[in-house]
Parts: sequence; C-alpha cells; structure tokens
Amino acid sequence: MPQSNPSFKPTLGLLDATMIVAGSMIGSGIFIVSADMLKDVGSAGWLIFAWVLTGFMTITAAVSYGELSGMFPKAGGQYVYLKQAFNPLVGFLYGWSLFAVIQTGTIAAVGVAFSKFAAYLVPALSEKNIIADIGFMKISAAQVVSIIIILFLTYTNTKGLKGTKWIQNIFTSTKLIALFGLIIFGFLLAASKEIWNANWSDTWTMMQHSSRTGDIAAPEWSQLAGFAVLGAMASALVGSIFSSDAWNNVTFIAGEIKNPQRNIGLSLFLGTLIVSVIYISCNLMYVAVLSKSELAFAPENRVAVAAAHKIFGEAGTYIIAVLIMISTFGCNNGLILSGARVYYTMAKDGLFFKKTGELNKASVPAYGLWIQCVVASLLCLSGKYGDLLDYVSFVVMLFYILTIAGIFILRKKMPHAPRPYKAFGYPVLPFIYIVLAATFCVSLIKYKPTYTWPGLIIVLIGIPLYYMAVAGKKTPSGMPDADN
Repeated sequence: MPQSNPSFKPTLGLLDATMIVAGSMIGSGIFIVSADMLKDVGSAGWLIFAWVLTGFMTITAAVSYGELSGMFPKAGGQYVYLKQAFNPLVGFLYGWSLFAVIQTGTIAAVGVAFSKFAAYLVPALSEKNIIADIGFMKISAAQVVSIIIILFLTYTNTKGLKGTKWIQNIFTSTKLIALFGLIIFGFLLAASKEIWNANWSDTWTMMQHSSRTGDIAAPEWSQLAGFAVLGAMASALVGSIFSSDAWNNVTFIAGEIKNPQRNIGLSLFLGTLIVSVIYISCNLMYVAVLSKSELAFAPENRVAVAAAHKIFGEAGTYIIAVLIMISTFGCNNGLILSGARVYYTMAKDGLFFKKTGELNKASVPAYGLWIQCVVASLLCLSGKYGDLLDYVSFVVMLFYILTIAGIFILRKKMPHAPRPYKAFGYPVLPFIYIVLAATFCVSLIKYKPTYTWPGLIIVLIGIPLYYMAVAGKKTPSGMPDADN
C-alpha cells in the first residue's frame, strides 16, 4: 500500500546525475550506426563532421536545458518545461509520445541489443532460436532474454533508488573505462597509416552507396552535390543523434536529485561532454583501423566488432560482446528509472492513469514502472521497435526544438522567475541549435519522408487522448480543474 503522503527523496548527487546522463546516452548505437552513416556520406571527413555536429548540438541543448531545470526543479522534466512554455496539450503530446514509443521503444531496442550480443557467448540465446510459434508471432530466445532483463531492472527500480544508483554508477563507470580502453588500444595496436591516409584522401567528397547492403569487394558509390548533400547528411545524423539521445532523462528525476538547481545543469553539461568526446574519438579510431569498405560494410553493421577483431584478434568479438552487454544493461537501467517519473507527473495533472501518480513505500512510482515494463515488453515481442524508433527521430528533434524555443518564451512570459542557472550563450547558441535542428527536420521531410510522417501520426493520436483525459477530469460543476 502507498504511504499516506509519500514524496520523492533527494538522494542523488552530482556524480549520480552525471552517470545517469552518460549511462542513458551510451547504449548500442556507437558500436553499430557508423556503418550506415558512412554509406550515407561516403568519406571519413563527413562521417567525423556528423559526429562533431551531433556533439555540438547535444551539448548546446543540454546546457540550454540547465536554465529550465533550474526554474522547474521537479519530477517530469521536459514534459513540465513544454507545459509551462506552451500549454498542457503540448506537454501531454510529449509525454504520450514518450510512453507510446520514445522511452518504451528505446528500452525494447536496448534490451534486444543486450540479448543479441549475449548470443555471442551463449549461442542458444540467438534471435534465430525460435522457442515458440503462436501463428501470428514467433518468439525468439533473444526476445525472452530482453524481456527478462527489462523485468529484472524494473523490479530493482521499484525497490528504491539506493540499489538502482549503484547499478547505474558501476555499469556506467565500467563502460566509460572500457570504451576509453578500446579507443586507446585501437590507436596503439591496430591503427594503420596506410588505412588512415586512404580514408582521408577524399575527405570532403560526399558520396552515397546505392543501397544499405552491398558487395564489400566492389561497392558502388555515387558522388552527391547540391541539395542532395543535405538529404544525405540528415540521413546520417539520424544514427548519431539516436546514439546521443536520452541525455535529457536526468531532468525527469529532478525531484530525487540533491540541489537540483545546480546539479542537473552541471550533470547535463558534464555527461554530454564526456560522451561526445568518447563518440568522436571512437569514430576516429574506426577510421584509423578499418578501411572505408570494412567500416561501411561491417557484417550486420557491427563496426566495433570488426575493429575489435583487428585490435585483439578472435578474442575481440567476445570482448565487444561483453562490453555491449555492460553498456546496454546500464543504459536500460537509466531509461527505466527516469521514464516513470514523467508518467507520475502527468498523472498528478490528471492526464495519465491515476495510479501512476502514486509512490510506493520506497518512494518510487512503482505502478508507472510496471506499465512502462509491459509496453516495452510488448514492443520486444512485436519486433517493430526498430521501425518505430526510426519513425520518431524526427519527432524527438521536434520536441527538442520546441523545448529550447521555450527558453525564449519563458524569458518573456516569466521574466522575474528565479533562474539560478541561465542558458549558456543565450540567445546565440540556443538560436543556432534551433536553426540546425530545424534544418535537420526539414531535410528529413523532403528527402526521407519515411522518417517523418509515421512519427507525426503517433504524436497526433495523442490529441484525442488529451481531450478524453481533460473531459475525464472535469469538476462536478463542469469546469476544468484550476491546475489545468
């Protein structure tokens, strides 16, 4: 039974918050996405530029969020910022999208990534091992393992932040050290001057492969020019932006962070800076170790496995498998921890299931954790989480644009509100971010429409749901509650 007046306990310090930022960002993307990115842009120069641009955008957005987190240091994060800057509908659409696919789909994808690489160590856990066929659906061992991991991490999160904090800190520290080690050993043991020079010989010549699969021995590249360059870069950025996402999750748990006005903004900066440096360095290592064809056409896009094989020989496959298992386990812990806090705040506003607004005796929103677990598990079984995540890349960026635009709005709307931390470089850097992100979104609309309209449909489904929720919270007099 919930306590009579339970509340969130501020038990997380700056280190804990930074580990949540970094741990939630680093999943499986950095080990995989560079292959498809190189197929889109065709040169080492443009590949590294895409990662540098992503790092700049991520850090700029993160330090901008510091102002908002200082103004509204409570659970819910981005949902609260959007509601305050615009209106409850915009906030709800973000929360709905988060629940429907952004958070739950990412949890599913990261869980399946864990099981796929666990199959390197235990082949019986492979997605090819079908353990049940129920006609309309085949269930693989990999899907079962991913669901077990999600169930386990959800259960540990319901027991309170003490154990969850240690899981996050240990696993995030381990994968940061391991990634730094992989980069260093890559440059020391496997870097080839011939490969490096060859990869940089056509630094700024943008080329694209005709398909996402091809013959490594004779790949067919075509040079791009004009506006096609924007489309290629937008397509490539989908991978790097997805790999760098989830940094905002720490804002969801503001109510459980000590001195949130200071520590959230600082943790956002430190976490995104650390991860961006690692990502750029890791890709420079790939370019030094793998030829263009080896990088673009690594088997099943497993670029890190191909690089590790060059560095450590046959043992490299197992080293990377263990590293990705550690990475995805820690990543999912952070995602599961933070997502339920948004549903809790929405429920407090009367816009989500009522029980998700309750805390258990460990002062955590257990009901929200479990319904998030159910949706993520269903997405694991559906096998459609990967498509859904591609679809919402556009939507995620759109909400980032709206949130950072909210800084400008709130400066006018609430000029005298306490701002213990102000957006770095305001108004120039936030404006540059909005321009870059908007260019990315417009390019996707024009050149990659399959990345845009399905995500918009998911968001738009939230509009009737919002008005149903509002109708359900009418007071007996027929007027909406004042807090709406």
